[in-house]
Amino acid sequence: MRDVIVIGAGGGGPVVAAELAGRGLDVLVLEGGPRQADPENQWSHAENDANNPNNGFLRFGPEDRSKPAWFREWTTNLFTWQLSGVGGTTQHYYGNSPRPMPGVFRGYAGADAAEYDTGHLFPFTYDEFVPYLEWVEATLPVETAAMGTKEALTFRGCESYGLPLQTSRNITRNAFRPQQNAILQPGGTAGTTDRSDLLAYPQATGCTFCGHCFQGCYLPRQAPRNQFAKRSTDNSYVPLGLSADAIRPGGRAFELIADSFVQSIRHEQEGAHTVARGVTWRNNTTGEIFSEDARVVVLAGGATESPRLWFNSGLPNPNDWVGRGHTDHFFDWVVGSFDEYTGNSKGANSSARMDFPGRGGIENVGLGPAIQAFALSLSDSGARGFYNNGRGFTGPWDGPAGRLVGNELKDLMMGGIDNLLNFLVITDDHVEPGNRITPSLFPADENGAPAKIDVSLRHRTRRTLENREFMVHRAAEIMRAAGAKKVYRLDWAPLLLHVHSSMRMGESDQNSVLDANAEARWVKRLFIADNSALANSLGGPNPTLATQALATRTAERIFQMYFGGDSWVDKEAPVVSTDARISARMNAMGL
Repeated sequence: MRDVIVIGAGGGGPVVAAELAGRGLDVLVLEGGPRQADPENQWSHAENDANNPNNGFLRFGPEDRSKPAWFREWTTNLFTWQLSGVGGTTQHYYGNSPRPMPGVFRGYAGADAAEYDTGHLFPFTYDEFVPYLEWVEATLPVETAAMGTKEALTFRGCESYGLPLQTSRNITRNAFRPQQNAILQPGGTAGTTDRSDLLAYPQATGCTFCGHCFQGCYLPRQAPRNQFAKRSTDNSYVPLGLSADAIRPGGRAFELIADSFVQSIRHEQEGAHTVARGVTWRNNTTGEIFSEDARVVVLAGGATESPRLWFNSGLPNPNDWVGRGHTDHFFDWVVGSFDEYTGNSKGANSSARMDFPGRGGIENVGLGPAIQAFALSLSDSGARGFYNNGRGFTGPWDGPAGRLVGNELKDLMMGGIDNLLNFLVITDDHVEPGNRITPSLFPADENGAPAKIDVSLRHRTRRTLENREFMVHRAAEIMRAAGAKKVYRLDWAPLLLHVHSSMRMGESDQNSVLDANAEARWVKRLFIADNSALANSLGGPNPTLATQALATRTAERIFQMYFGGDSWVDKEAPVVSTDARISARMNAMGL
């Protein structure tokens, strides 16, 4: 019997696994997707090769790319950007690691307290959570982002607009700042040359400014896995867990099995309680079925897969909140064209942000050609200037909102991709019970019923709609203040990123699945440690850091509740995931 089985090696699962392995527990990590163990030879910077949802190396599917991606049902015309594989969605994130806003936690008493989603608060205070944020920030590590021309333009706009500079990681007022990113600072020859022969480790360290954060990260070349610039969990927490015996007294390296899809969480009734006992999984290549017992099971499959597996396992759902509250950040894009060079496609992709507590945030995003075209081609307002579906909003941008087509798009792109500046608007989206994950009625695949992503009843709250309009107006005004000659608003169509809260923790057992320890209210010894556990949309900031801090807190609770252990965040110092002992282990493992 294992001590702990973790289902999923994405953004949160490896955090729990590495922390508990460091305390000597026997931990097994199961990942349904591939383990990209040699990305320098397995990956490229080609955007279609990376992101094609059917056969890209960053897709939601098994290791064998000749096999089809796993099917998911969508009830309306939208796209969910879902990845499998060790590292999960952190393989293609931009490393952005802002803290959540204090106003989304219990006990917040600031003047803007009523501005947040007060019906769905975290069941503990922000002050209690800060040490866990700091622990993760030190472990990854999170650092002030390396910046370039597009950030200088963004800051120029903020200063002209009158926003103050924020110098704290805690979000307390309307302000702008450099991003806090999980990307290593450039060192050596990194950042001073684009000659590939000079960008090999250890001559070059940290970010090489290649501009391809969205296509994974395998630079600097020849670096041990834990020295890659971007701190996705396959580059940080997975190496930490595989080296647990080398970095902490009594530590025990966890076991990782990839390309193995968990089909069910085994459980039994014990008096009045349902208790998790282990899992059953299927090897994607051979089709073999395995089963193993564990004292504790941690579900970390993601905001779509965690409720899917819950339903397929026949676990209880007495308040009907499993899969409900599926929340995102109701994105929009504001794009500016400039006469001057912006460096849009160069450097770390997103290194500047603006925060508006109670409303959301804005971040600059540098884009490669294909992703730039993708950003410009989705709109709920249709083709700008060609038809009117009632959503062609007007405001401080030029003309109505909508997708650019024809000569206007041609003229924009002929100006050069490095004369564009992109602002991604991230709305504080209040939890909506009508958004949900349920089992699809389409035929089951080899792993059971697929997930049905039901947002057809998506009724954004009045406050969410107001927040989005507020944020888009600020983005356009700052873009104009930065010197844009034309400003476009896309009114982006539903593309689900930053999804969370579908298995939310909360203050009330009437509208949550998890208690304050992140243990399932109706299944003992079953914890959840992915974005689905988040109580709300955090006020707008990107969710990865909060998820990882919550996973750290959950690991402590598991250790205390079921293994007689003690807390550590309040007593110990974190091990930085770039530690030389981990590098030595990665070299010994050929990683």
